[in-house]
Amino acid sequence: MKIAIVDDEQDMRQSISQWLALSGFETETFASAEDALKVIGSDWPGVVVSDVKMPGMDGMAFLKRLMGIDSGLPVIMITGHGDVPMAVEAMRIGAYDFLEKPFNPDRMTDLAKRAGQQRRLTLDNRALRRELSDGTVLMRKLIGTSAVMERLREDILDLGQADGHVLITGETGTGKTLVAHALHAVGPRAGKSFVSLSCAAHDEETLAARLFGPVGEDQDKPMIEQTRGGTLVLEDIDSLPQALQARLLTVINEQGVPAETRIVAICNAPEPEQCEASLRPDLFYRLAAMRIDLPPLRQRGEDILTLFTRFGEQFGEEYGTEAPQVTAQEAAQLLQAPWPGNVRQLINIAERAILQQRRGSGSIASLLMADNAEIAPQAIGEGKPLKEYVEAFERMLIDNTMRRHRGSIANVMDELCLPRRTLNEKMAKYGLSRSDYL
Repeated sequence: MKIAIVDDEQDMRQSISQWLALSGFETETFASAEDALKVIGSDWPGVVVSDVKMPGMDGMAFLKRLMGIDSGLPVIMITGHGDVPMAVEAMRIGAYDFLEKPFNPDRMTDLAKRAGQQRRLTLDNRALRRELSDGTVLMRKLIGTSAVMERLREDILDLGQADGHVLITGETGTGKTLVAHALHAVGPRAGKSFVSLSCAAHDEETLAARLFGPVGEDQDKPMIEQTRGGTLVLEDIDSLPQALQARLLTVINEQGVPAETRIVAICNAPEPEQCEASLRPDLFYRLAAMRIDLPPLRQRGEDILTLFTRFGEQFGEEYGTEAPQVTAQEAAQLLQAPWPGNVRQLINIAERAILQQRRGSGSIASLLMADNAEIAPQAIGEGKPLKEYVEAFERMLIDNTMRRHRGSIANVMDELCLPRRTLNEKMAKYGLSRSDYL
């Protein structure tokens, strides 16, 4: 985390900089507010420490400029004894805190650490909001080259633009919430409100108040009102009480077409038929006019190994260790696993595999056995053809080798003992491009 130190006195700048540098901060000093403003902009990754009394633009004017650029930027003001009333005014304008001269260096470090933590949280939240509003980013998170995933991406783009109510079904862990975000992000409501509510997390009275009102004076508007022009995601729609289903249907009918509030309903019933049975027929058919059924992971063939490799690399980077090399036997075990928890379970397995590798113990097979110990033997496999296993492993092998050699075709040909033409054909077959590895 960076610390920008703004003070017209060189000795003060240097002393603060040296002390904070010893505490592990990356510091940058400026002799004037004008110089600092040339560098500090919106989303600047750090904290500002500024003196109040400076020639030219003083600390108060500087603070106002910074708050206009980024109101979430933590600014610590340094004041003299007689400047305390001014410091109080600075807090009102938006300063994070102030230090009165002479100040304890440890106090400065403590403030800088707390302000840095707040800044990191602010920037992380902004990045998340941008990600959830960026259809391109979200679509990239739908990893997989299987036919069902290609069809899913096409459905999201089509239904996102269609802008009607949508029902999403699928087993737990298949990515239904991610798809709901993507539907919003690729459609005409992308810049509008997006609110999610779990129907299973509240009692009927609370749900009624949160959805339809009335609400107390100090509370937000009901969600139907909050999301006018935007999208309301109702998770666990199959848990919505019958009386509230009737109210929801009334709201949908009153809003007409196009709907003021788009409803994306998520059903967590294991089978689509169970979802239909849990809803009023008239509500079900209004929501299911546009429908997305997410496939379970065990039906996604070659995607299983791709996902495991991708998540393994991510966790390897996070934990500072190499991603596990999947053997042919382990690849077969991953492909044959029942995956009752779907992608969410695979993510957990990948993370635990990384942690095991860091300790130098355990195997992917042992993790799968532990996870699936209570699954009935007949549920273990759904009878995939041998060709599917072979192709999935072949794709994973080429992908991993290309990554390891950073796209060097010659090295990949040498390691896999493949002629150039054969490698090119297989890469085209599996949707692999050399440019992705450079």
